[in-house]
Amino acid sequence: MEAPEEAPRPAGGRGAAIALRLGIFLVAAGFPGVPPEQTLQTALDTIVAAEEAGFDDVWIAEHHFMSYGVCPSPMTMAAVAAGRTRRIGLGTAVSVLSTTHPVALAEQAAMLHHLSGGRFTLGVGRGGPWVDLEVFGTGLPRFEYGFAESLDLLCACLDRSKVSAEGEFFSFREVSLVPHARLRPVVACTSLGTVRLAASRGLPMLLGMHIDDEGKLELIRAHGGDGHVAAVAAHVADTTAEAVAEMKARMPAWLTPGLAGYVPVDARPRSPRDVEGYVDFLTRVHPVGSAEHCAAVMRRTTEVTGLRHLLLMVEGTGDPVGTVRRLGEEVLPLVKVC
Repeated sequence: MEAPEEAPRPAGGRGAAIALRLGIFLVAAGFPGVPPEQTLQTALDTIVAAEEAGFDDVWIAEHHFMSYGVCPSPMTMAAVAAGRTRRIGLGTAVSVLSTTHPVALAEQAAMLHHLSGGRFTLGVGRGGPWVDLEVFGTGLPRFEYGFAESLDLLCACLDRSKVSAEGEFFSFREVSLVPHARLRPVVACTSLGTVRLAASRGLPMLLGMHIDDEGKLELIRAHGGDGHVAAVAAHVADTTAEAVAEMKARMPAWLTPGLAGYVPVDARPRSPRDVEGYVDFLTRVHPVGSAEHCAAVMRRTTEVTGLRHLLLMVEGTGDPVGTVRRLGEEVLPLVKVC
């Protein structure tokens, strides 16, 4: 498929800046031939580069037992990054509630909140029916119908300094949370059921890269609230054709073995993903192109969806530090209100 046409330059060559919070989304993508420890160091370097480039925050993903993402503890990465940075916000995108205890997660979030000077945001998600449930001993029921109870217990821990539980999955006497911090988590939403759950608890959503602007708008309308965050793929080059070609040349080397690493905990079948088709989708609907094209795509996203907080996934070509620096130099001035 041909690369997208260059977006027309707005009058004056820049267009109107918008009140947009712009962050970075890090998967810690494991490219072939790159040791995981090197990938993790690159992710940390990317966070430092993002602060220097003027981005507002960096959100870190959690994955286990696969090359798609080699960071099993975004909380640990955020803690290390807090010591290497001074201004930039740090978040998890996401911490998986189906494989961890909500109280333990709340304790860690409180520590990060206090030790980072209030820069931490906790993003949580249901996760998937993967072998992680077996390894960590939480079991398939926690994934299939335990997410609401897990989320409610987490929210209680982030709202009150004392908590107890009498539920199907969690039951314990009242304990004091030390340290305690009042935080509002963000919930990753990919289904209407999770959207409604987040809305009923008054929690904002984190929306993924797999849907376009119209898909995001549908979920936002179903939720009815605001303060949502969305991840988008991003890459900048001299021309849109060059940016698309670079993503299509490099991204499948990461995604093909990475996505194959998802192993179900039970015997349910998995349909292999059309990686080339997915990359084509990402380069068509997300800010991948010249600086002007990237800025125009971001403006369209804000106009269509009303979103004012985007997270740019910058690892598509395997050079996130370089991508962050170039986005900061060329794209941020076109979309950010100073």
